[in-house]
Amino acid sequence: MTVLSQLDQLVDACHWIGAKGWAPATGGNMSIREDDRYCLLSESGKDKGSLTRDDFIQVDIASNHVPSGRKPSAETGLHTLIYRLFPHAGAVLHTHTVNSTVLSRVENREALILQGYEMQKTLAGQHSHLDSVPIAIFDNDQNIDALVQRIDAFVQHSPLRYGFLLRGHGLTCWGKDVNEARRHLEGLEFLFLCEMQRRLLEAK
Repeated sequence: MTVLSQLDQLVDACHWIGAKGWAPATGGNMSIREDDRYCLLSESGKDKGSLTRDDFIQVDIASNHVPSGRKPSAETGLHTLIYRLFPHAGAVLHTHTVNSTVLSRVENREALILQGYEMQKTLAGQHSHLDSVPIAIFDNDQNIDALVQRIDAFVQHSPLRYGFLLRGHGLTCWGKDVNEARRHLEGLEFLFLCEMQRRLLEAK
């Protein structure tokens, strides 16, 4: 599939995300890998529900340099880190949903453990509800470079698959292409909603 076709799929995914209210008030950022050197990342301050091809900026994966001089997302470093860490990653979606944001704050462990849900099988490589699926949680940080260093250090000793949560911030997930990243996002958000409802019912 060509880069332009992937970009069109990403634009469609952004409109879908916007319609669901998963990236409110210009929040969130999305990207695709263009090739081994560059990715295309959504421009800062844009409503994700109305993005076009022209709203994506070429960014150097190794250096975060923007050849055009335009302003990409403040969280550019998280996208380029994922592309460096995971050569198979072809698309990254970062959203700000209520369930991911709240769960990331009420879960005190370093990961949200998902288990017992049939919809875990929406995640690549998962075949049973009996599996335990940890979604790592990192403390939020306005210093993106410091946050990138912490995530990079974590990956050196622990696996990181599908995505991760930032406390009080939201979900960042990825896939081999836009379709898989979108499936992971939708699957994880369904699982987060189930987990939120389970915890609320158990608290009564």
